Amino acid sequence: MNKLELQKMAVEIRKGIINSVHSAKAGHPGGSLSAADLFTYLYFEEMNIDPKNPLMEGRDRFVLSKGHTAPGLYSTLANRGYFPVEDLLTLRHTGSYLQGHPDMKHIPGVDMSSGSLGQGLSAAVGMALAGKLDHMDYRVYALCGDGEIEEGQIWEASMFAGHRKLDNLVVMIDNNNLQIDGPIDQVCSPNPIDKKFEAFNFHVINIDGNDFDEIDKAFQEARATKGMPTAIIAHTLKGKGVSFMENAVDWHGKAPNDEEYEIAMNDLKKAGDALCQ
Repeated sequence: MNKLELQKMAVEIRKGIINSVHSAKAGHPGGSLSAADLFTYLYFEEMNIDPKNPLMEGRDRFVLSKGHTAPGLYSTLANRGYFPVEDLLTLRHTGSYLQGHPDMKHIPGVDMSSGSLGQGLSAAVGMALAGKLDHMDYRVYALCGDGEIEEGQIWEASMFAGHRKLDNLVVMIDNNNLQIDGPIDQVCSPNPIDKKFEAFNFHVINIDGNDFDEIDKAFQEARATKGMPTAIIAHTLKGKGVSFMENAVDWHGKAPNDEEYEIAMNDLKKAGDALCQ
């Protein structure tokens, strides 16, 4: 996809996030929206995957370590063709396979169940090590939250990845500066995030995580990096794309009511229309 196509797809993915969370009357829109551009680039440009064969042996792997932002992942998977977009409206409904957190046993395209914060990166590191031991050339991607990396297990996994020189691993930090209880620097600051990953022998790239030019450049650089894993610190805007959700901690984990839903969808429609000019 070219940049304009990626931008248009990101708008559609954001619409899916709002539709699903509104339908569920629950969920986590803020961090799903901030990471929507990263999801879009991964699934429509970067990763070697096949929606018709989700368990393809040589596929690239993705782990959503911050599993509560499942609405973002689900909307991306649906738009990529893993399951019908209409199914997004069943999010969190009784009997739906689209649970509040990713479930690898029931959702096509999900490589690891996640939700317990801090644990997903360990799973991704294990996948990357397995790829090296099995002489496979697949790559592994993990998306963590900047609040999530206050968890100690993140750094145990990072120490191991750096020590083992897992250059087939890319860790993305959705650095939107807000977590459920408030700004990260007030709750339990993980800053400086880049210096911490450098200390664990990662190649570190800082980018605007809502800019496709910078996202593209970062992933190209990660592919060219040998002998060490890469950490992409993606500086993003929580709630990106929906006016009243942007940079508002209240929208970490609640659903819009009917009136708010209409405003949100109108914001996204305008964004999509602007890209068609």
